[in-house]
Amino acid sequence: MSGLTKKLIEIVLLAIVSTIIALPSTPTQIVLMGRQYTLPITSPTISFMLGDRLVHKTFELKKGLDIQGGMQILLDADMSGVSAADRADALETVRAIITRRVDLYGISEPNVQTSVSTDAYRVLVELPGVEDPAEALSLVGTTAQLSFALLDTQAAQTVTDASTSASLLQPTDLDGSQLQKSTVQFQPDTGEPVVGISFNSEGTELFSQITTDHTGQALAIVLDGVSIMAPVIREPIVNGQAVISGGMTVEQAKELSIQLNAGALPVPVSILEQRSIGASLGAASIKQSTVAGLIGLVAVVVFMISMYGTKGAIVSLALALYGVMTIAVYKVLGVTLTLPGIAGLLLSVGMAVDANILIFERMKEELRSGKSGNQALELGFGRAWDSIKDANVATILTSLILINPLNVSFLSTSGIVRGFGITLLIGVLLGLFTGVFISRVLLRAFLRTDNLGEERL
Repeated sequence: MSGLTKKLIEIVLLAIVSTIIALPSTPTQIVLMGRQYTLPITSPTISFMLGDRLVHKTFELKKGLDIQGGMQILLDADMSGVSAADRADALETVRAIITRRVDLYGISEPNVQTSVSTDAYRVLVELPGVEDPAEALSLVGTTAQLSFALLDTQAAQTVTDASTSASLLQPTDLDGSQLQKSTVQFQPDTGEPVVGISFNSEGTELFSQITTDHTGQALAIVLDGVSIMAPVIREPIVNGQAVISGGMTVEQAKELSIQLNAGALPVPVSILEQRSIGASLGAASIKQSTVAGLIGLVAVVVFMISMYGTKGAIVSLALALYGVMTIAVYKVLGVTLTLPGIAGLLLSVGMAVDANILIFERMKEELRSGKSGNQALELGFGRAWDSIKDANVATILTSLILINPLNVSFLSTSGIVRGFGITLLIGVLLGLFTGVFISRVLLRAFLRTDNLGEERL
């Protein structure tokens, strides 16, 4: 088996794998001649055990807020109680905790950004796929400061107003900083959802001491300054575990558990603005972008074939494989597709076409200088490489600056800019691979070099 044949087999296998991964994750419905048809073929799901660990991977194309719809919330962080030297760290802690909360909740690809303007410290939170405003606001806008305070039994039975009960609370040294883990549980007798909490060694010792010294008193569980329940201590609790109940729904228990696990925000935050972005806007944007992209691709194919004949048709086949590989890479790496990301993809397609045009023009020059077809093909690729390399290296560096992977403060940290940079970087790298390897192999395999000079170059 020749080296060229092996490379062709590799390209065919790559095309098959990429096509399987790029298939829609759900059955696709299309309308033809007024009738609706369902295409049941979908991308596979990988699930297997690796030792004691379950490996599960679904190949879904993630969509950003501007395409999928969701919530956008602008928060203001109150830094009045924080020294000027510590405010930057406090704001970054707020960002990290909110990011962890939405990650634990299972929201795909949230975007959490911070900005500082004079004395205004802002956090912008974008939550794709979240449609319930109350759910989103509860998730990101709650400080979640957990503490425990003593309350005498008579006061616990008579006090109903949270602000009044706060004045009767006797603070203890036990708080959320000693919390090890919280989980959603269900009461075995009633099925009521509750939040089970467990303390670390320090918290376990404090909890044991408090419940031992104050048996018969009520121990209030205080969240963000409000007593949410005040159970009476019946006996010492030495195992460092407790339960938070109080008529919560499953979703409320889940949110509280997430907030406690992620930690309390270091400063109070208030909501300045909230916006709900409907998925209909995203659907229209996808349709318009898809139509524009298809028109552009058809125009490119027509141009390549009309200008370069057989070579243009072969390269168009390579570009089709480039598109399939790009979608497959997006799914494998979990890239979130946004409207700026689509723009980056289309720009990278143009650069991939440009690389092939450079190669063909170099081949033309070699043919005019009297080289044979085989020589023109090889020299065309070789001598065009310098120009292709310089152009693409410059674009790769620009993409890295836009992505800002190290979060350099004087560079952009906008999710929109990063989305554009990521898709552009992936597109450029795949374009290089397509132009230098796939196109070259296909031209070697299917192009008759004996009449290359007669082809339209």
